Amino acid sequence: MVLSQHEQQEFDVVRSITPTLSQGIPVIDLSNPGSKSCLVKACEDFGFFKVINHGIPTHLISNLESQAIKFFALPLHEKEKSGPPNPFGYGNKSVGRNGDISWLEYLLLTTGPEFDYDKLASVSAQTPENFRGAVNDYVSAVKKMACQILELLADGLKVDEKNVFSKLLMDKQSDSVFRLNHYPPSPDKNVIGFGEHTDPQIISVLRSNNTSGLQISLREHGWFSVPPDQDSFFINVGDSLQVMTNGRFKSVKHRVLANSDKSRLSMIYFGGPPLNEKIAPLPWLLPKGEDSSLYKEFTWFEYKKSAYESRLADNRLCLFEKFAAS
Repeated sequence: MVLSQHEQQEFDVVRSITPTLSQGIPVIDLSNPGSKSCLVKACEDFGFFKVINHGIPTHLISNLESQAIKFFALPLHEKEKSGPPNPFGYGNKSVGRNGDISWLEYLLLTTGPEFDYDKLASVSAQTPENFRGAVNDYVSAVKKMACQILELLADGLKVDEKNVFSKLLMDKQSDSVFRLNHYPPSPDKNVIGFGEHTDPQIISVLRSNNTSGLQISLREHGWFSVPPDQDSFFINVGDSLQVMTNGRFKSVKHRVLANSDKSRLSMIYFGGPPLNEKIAPLPWLLPKGEDSSLYKEFTWFEYKKSAYESRLADNRLCLFEKFAAS
C-alpha cells in the first residue's frame, strides 16, 4: 500500500507518540497537521493528554496567575468576603454540598456575564475590573484552543459536522465555568488535595504551576502521577463527551494529592453545553439500523443537577446508562 505524503505524515505522528504506560501520558503538538489521529487515540486510551505548541500567549497566563496568587495570599477573613460559593465565589476545603472535604481553597467563576466581580473587591489593591479582565482574556484564549481540539476530534472521528462539539462551547448560552484552585503545602504528603472524580462537562483545560500532585486513573494500572509542566496544558475528556461518542472516548477519573513542600495553583476551564442541550450519542457514531446507544438521552441541566447531588467519587453516568447492571 502506498501512502500519500499527508497520510504518511499522519501515520508517522501516530507511530511516534502513540501512548503507552511506559512512555507516560500522550503529548499532542497542536502545530502538527497530523495531530487529529493522535488526539482520537489519546481520548480512547487515556481520556487525558498534554498539549504543546498551543499558541496561547505567556502573558495571559502569567497575568492571571499573578492575580490569583495575590488573592490567595490574603488573610482568610478577607477572602471569605468573596464567598461562600453559591455556586460561584470563594470556597475553602468543602467541595460541593455533600460532605466532600479537600485540602484546597478555590474561586469558582462562571464564564458568562452574570457573575458579580464586585464580590472580589477584596483582591488586594487590584480592582474587580483588573481581575475580570485577566480572567476574560485567559478564558477567551483557552476556549478557542478547546474548540480547536474539539473540531480536530470531530474530524478524526470522520463526523460530517466538524463543529458538532465546539458549537456547544461557542453558544452564547454555554454553561461553562472557570476554577482557580490553590493547594497550600500540607504537613502530611498523603493528604488528598482534591478527591477522585470525573468532570461532567464536555472538555476540561487545565494549566498549573510546576508543583506536582495531579494523578489520573489508568483503570487496570491504578493511579499515575502526571509530571507538572507550567508551559503546557492538560486536557480531560468529560462525561458529556464520553456520552456523545457512545463510550468511545473515556472520561478520565483524576485527583490531586497535596504537596508537603510547595503550594500548587491550577486554573481549569470547564467547557459545557447550554443547559437545555440534549446530550446523546451522535448518530454518525452508531451503526446504521441499530439501536446501539449505551446511554439514555438527557439534557445538560438534568445531568448537572444529578452530578451536584452526588459525591465526588460517585459514578454519575451509571444512572443514565441504558443497560446499567441491576
